[in-house]
Amino acid sequence: MSSQDPWWSQAVIYQIYPRSFFDSNGDGEGDLAGIALKIEYLKSLGIDAIWLSPFYKSPNKDGGYDVSDPRMVDPRFGSLADFGRLVDLCHENSLRVIVDLVPNHFSSEHRWFQEAIAAEAGSPARQRFHFRDPNSDGSPPNNWISLFGGSTWSKAPDGQFYLHLFDQSQPDLNWENPEVAADFEETLRFWLDRGVDGFRIDVAHGLVKEEIEKDHYAPELLSDALRLDIEMEPARRSEILATVPFFNRPGVHEIYRTWRRIFDSYDRDVVSVAEIWVHPPEEAALYVRPDELNQVFNFDLLTTPFEADALFESISGAFSILEPVGALPTWALSNHDSPRVASRLGVSQSQALAIFLLALPGSFYLYNGQELSLPDGDVLDSDRQDPVYFRTQGLQKGRDGARVPLPWSADEVNCGFSTARPWLPIAESWRELSVEAQEKDSASSLHLFRRALSIRQALVDSGSNIAWIESQSAEILAFTRGDFLVLLNTSREDQDFASDGSIYMASNEMTSADGSTIYLPPLSSCWVTRAK
Repeated sequence: MSSQDPWWSQAVIYQIYPRSFFDSNGDGEGDLAGIALKIEYLKSLGIDAIWLSPFYKSPNKDGGYDVSDPRMVDPRFGSLADFGRLVDLCHENSLRVIVDLVPNHFSSEHRWFQEAIAAEAGSPARQRFHFRDPNSDGSPPNNWISLFGGSTWSKAPDGQFYLHLFDQSQPDLNWENPEVAADFEETLRFWLDRGVDGFRIDVAHGLVKEEIEKDHYAPELLSDALRLDIEMEPARRSEILATVPFFNRPGVHEIYRTWRRIFDSYDRDVVSVAEIWVHPPEEAALYVRPDELNQVFNFDLLTTPFEADALFESISGAFSILEPVGALPTWALSNHDSPRVASRLGVSQSQALAIFLLALPGSFYLYNGQELSLPDGDVLDSDRQDPVYFRTQGLQKGRDGARVPLPWSADEVNCGFSTARPWLPIAESWRELSVEAQEKDSASSLHLFRRALSIRQALVDSGSNIAWIESQSAEILAFTRGDFLVLLNTSREDQDFASDGSIYMASNEMTSADGSTIYLPPLSSCWVTRAK
């Protein structure tokens, strides 16, 4: 990486879901002070930054993404002083801090929405949101479907409807209203002035809506639209989302140009990463043009099978989409909204793929617990809290399994996460996956990730150009980057690869080299230093 490149261009960024990280005060929920207590652990991973999922004031009906005050810390997580101490501590330990921004909607408990509900139809208070009269038969203004299931419309006490792409407790903001834009600019500066190093922008493609008075879904699409989620077959999801009038509208780009001018006014590199699902995928490049945002999440890998051809298409496609605007991809295999990769692909596969991706140019986003190869937690229906589960009447189980708190101890109550009952239960079987247990095992997933992150800089210093290599096996992916050869064996059989290099890093300790051949165990990857 050139000294001229911004810090985030090839960083490893660790996503923390605060409620599930570590509980400092024994109330069953993680908090900001708990994150600060684990700063040595975070530093030991070899990461460059942390990304905090929402910790703002919220009734917590959607895991904090229903924000009732975007410039206040929710008491469940601590105080602004706690946040300031955490930022200072991270910076003292050479860790940057990225925070979530939720501009598509507010909580229904935000003072603006409370004012809107109390106001008359057509009032300035209602114009901050999307309020509409019902159809003549009393039905909602259109047939749009919420991404959490059911209609995007809920009825206000006076009979008007308000729009919400997600839960009814999350009314969408009207970005044509200048008050909305001004308020978010104030929020950006509020957190930047408190030292944050960037923002992850939630539903970044969803701020602008068009043709609100019109139906969108044809009858034959309605049944699938009612169950639109990450587990849907990607082609079908693309078909449904390709023309929706509430995502990826041209108007979003002027918003981000304005934000970029704010980011660039600060005397440090401020990163902005967009959570977007756009169709066709090539339109992702529009969000990272030189005068807009810096990064977009590459979500293809959250659904790509562990097959060489599919992975090649996904990875090479990410480069080709962003190359015209001079941007690098981001790589992520799990997050708070998707099944954990260890459950989706398997532990060996998830580790092998992570090591392979860490060798690629671009940023790598690591979801808390992925370094432990945690699976999805088993959550009883009686313990579920995700609104997706309730709005779909249990048809979709929701995202709680990916949000189960982290296990820290093999011996302490609740695996050391909290002295109180955790907000989601932690399985007893997770004791053997705890940080404490894995610290003691040199062959553990935790040590694998630490080794990879501690020596990854050598690949980063090799430059940002890679060259794919054709392998004799259709189940091996191979590329070179500078002085390194990187291999991934997606098969369940041993594989050989002709190379005169030596093993620098491997996901499986059985990987070996004899001077002319690399021997790859099943479901493994490695970095090879090539002979000069």
